[in-house]
Amino acid sequence: MIIYGRRRQLGDLDAGRNVFLAGATGAIGKRLIPLLIDAGYAVAGTTRSEAKAAQLEAAGVRPIVLDIYDAPAVLRALLDVAPEVVINQLTDLPQRLDPAHMGEALARNARIRTEGALNLVTAARTAGVRRVIAQSVAWVYAPGRQPHVEDDALDLNAEGTVRTTVHGVVELERLTLDSAPLAGTVLRYGRLYGPGTGRNTPRGPPGLHVDAAAYAALLALERAEAGTFNIAEDDAMVSNAKAHRELGWDPDFRLSAH
Repeated sequence: MIIYGRRRQLGDLDAGRNVFLAGATGAIGKRLIPLLIDAGYAVAGTTRSEAKAAQLEAAGVRPIVLDIYDAPAVLRALLDVAPEVVINQLTDLPQRLDPAHMGEALARNARIRTEGALNLVTAARTAGVRRVIAQSVAWVYAPGRQPHVEDDALDLNAEGTVRTTVHGVVELERLTLDSAPLAGTVLRYGRLYGPGTGRNTPRGPPGLHVDAAAYAALLALERAEAGTFNIAEDDAMVSNAKAHRELGWDPDFRLSAH
């Protein structure tokens, strides 16, 4: 089901300014929307909830109510919107997670990173999308020297629930980076805190404020054609030097007027 917005039509801007934001009502998506609109992009954003469609429309977004696991529906949405870029901010984790249900929740999140990403990337290629930018994580590197840089190996030998997360991340990144002719950019985010995350401080290192995460996605859209970037606050675990150097990213960025 696609709900067409009234406040902003995608045709108001040239096709190169059309962005398809998957996961628009998530913690990062909600902070990214005003940045994209202020930068002159026309945004079509997805949500699983019809109730949240009105929130997106009020924010200036063309809302799309979409089940990411319905591959034909994902393709119809991409063909209809015809964006230049897809930004994948899909997750499936509650803000407050009962430790007793951790395994189930991480399995759902791994599924959205694999099956969900596959549907999104496959549809993007068919629809002629040029680029895809995807949310990954920065705390699943294999043990070794620190701070970790983007070329370091991920922890494929992890066990338990971490193994579920790592294998979901590996497949997400493969789909994003190795789906020519799409140009793929992966943002390896730290552990989020701030508005909409349910946390005022990070749940362990490396940390990342949600506003700085959204800012990195905007910079990746405007400055990076492809590649992988650690997006996390300065600490001993992860190096964000590449994001500083190539994107001009600042972990201290905060939204002020939204």
